[in-house]
Amino acid sequence: MMRSILIVAILLSIAAAYYIYLPLPSTISEPWKLMFMDAILRGVMHVSFFAHNLGLSQPFDVAKYAASWDEIKAPQSSQTIRVTETYFEGVQAQVFESTQADQEPYLKRGIIYFHGGGWTLGSGKMQTYYLQCWSMAEQLDAVVISIEYRLTPEARFPDQYNEAVQASKHILTAEVLRRYFIDPKRVAVSGDSAGANLAAAVAQQMALDHSASIKFKVQALLYPVLQALDFNTPSYQQNGNIPILHRPLMARFWLEYLNGDPRLVMSLLANNHTVQSQETEAARAKIDWTRLLPVAFQKSYKPVFPLDGDPKLLEMLPGLLDVRAAPLLAESEVLKAVPPAYIMTCEHDVLRDDGLMYATRLQQAGVPVTLDHYEDGFHGCLSFAFGPFRFSVGFKSFRNYIRWMEENL
Repeated sequence: MMRSILIVAILLSIAAAYYIYLPLPSTISEPWKLMFMDAILRGVMHVSFFAHNLGLSQPFDVAKYAASWDEIKAPQSSQTIRVTETYFEGVQAQVFESTQADQEPYLKRGIIYFHGGGWTLGSGKMQTYYLQCWSMAEQLDAVVISIEYRLTPEARFPDQYNEAVQASKHILTAEVLRRYFIDPKRVAVSGDSAGANLAAAVAQQMALDHSASIKFKVQALLYPVLQALDFNTPSYQQNGNIPILHRPLMARFWLEYLNGDPRLVMSLLANNHTVQSQETEAARAKIDWTRLLPVAFQKSYKPVFPLDGDPKLLEMLPGLLDVRAAPLLAESEVLKAVPPAYIMTCEHDVLRDDGLMYATRLQQAGVPVTLDHYEDGFHGCLSFAFGPFRFSVGFKSFRNYIRWMEENL
């Protein structure tokens, strides 16, 4: 009996080790910790997709349920930070206010923040985002407003974009800023991943909105996702199987956001949607990484162009060419109007080149850009300055993000 138990235990251990182990670059931060964390996330995703295939749920329902375990159930304030829940033009938000000014009120920095999660997962109430916004408010003596935009499948593009714009526009009014003692000359928009996508799109829209007298002073984009026309940039090719954002999962998130058929993942990964046409040529020039990426990041990778593309893909997914979904496709005249930018990129991230190309395009438009690149970083690393999975690169990246905000906002 004991022998049978021992054999089963050994086999289970081998299976677990096989599932957990991934060949990772030696330069990535704390690889074994990342492998273990990624195994948990992949397991949740596999269960989520399996339940969907059985017709039991929506594709990401199980993943959303698992993420909800980590949510702060009610606002928790302290002597230094006051946390409240409210709505701005019907969009839910958490407000983190530094209370240092309560005795003798003075104007403080303001930051509008959009969380990541592929427009499908996540919440500003999750412990990592909650602690991040709390720390931002405390360390910057600021008011941080975390926007709780709706997720797929309840909302699809352009719903999230519209909610981000309408909430931001309402916050950037004298009445709201006065209510929270926010200095109208020191307001930033920021976000990570899909939240950085919304932040970049909001920064573009508000810069063009002549009815808005108050503008953002800066924008801070953390490993932003900015385009879906090329899933074969060097970073997509290099990091396709690197935690925590695998290449097929990013394509799946885009299809969720744009209300596309999930069976189109392989077509997107083959760039079958980048067919030669007058409509796509202008867009492709704005994501031409052979021209926009520094040579050091291009390495030996080659552009991927399909032999037989499918023009119907663009008809089914018009959002692929919509600048509201893909801020990297903005015209140069639009980019000239946006505020100075901080862009964080990570070497081991499929989205690295989105951020690098946007930095180049902004610089070409004359916009001051601070590019903060982490050779040991992976997608989402700043969030891992908090919560149970803490990484050294998480602490380092958050510290530098705060320092930039202190100096520029």
